[in-house]
Amino acid sequence: MKELIQQYGMKNIVLYLLIINLVGFAIMGIDKWKAKNNQWRIPEKTLFLVTALGGGFGTIVGMYTFRHKTKKIEFTVGLPAILILEIILVIYLIVK
Repeated sequence: MKELIQQYGMKNIVLYLLIINLVGFAIMGIDKWKAKNNQWRIPEKTLFLVTALGGGFGTIVGMYTFRHKTKKIEFTVGLPAILILEIILVIYLIVK
């Protein structure tokens, strides 16, 4: 983790996390809008991918803000599980 921070800089890592979480929030809102308007939808794999790439907080907040995918157990359990695993991994890498 220290090598990652040294290589990319803490500023860039924070900027990345900010952007990926904004993207996660936005795609939940966009997909909800598309669902209401019978348009082409964002694949669920994409929603999970954005979460796995560090956008967990944004996708979860977007899910509940837009009340989107809140009745699907794979989202209500899966997204927080991915976020928790990522937090545990980061803590492990920092402590190690």
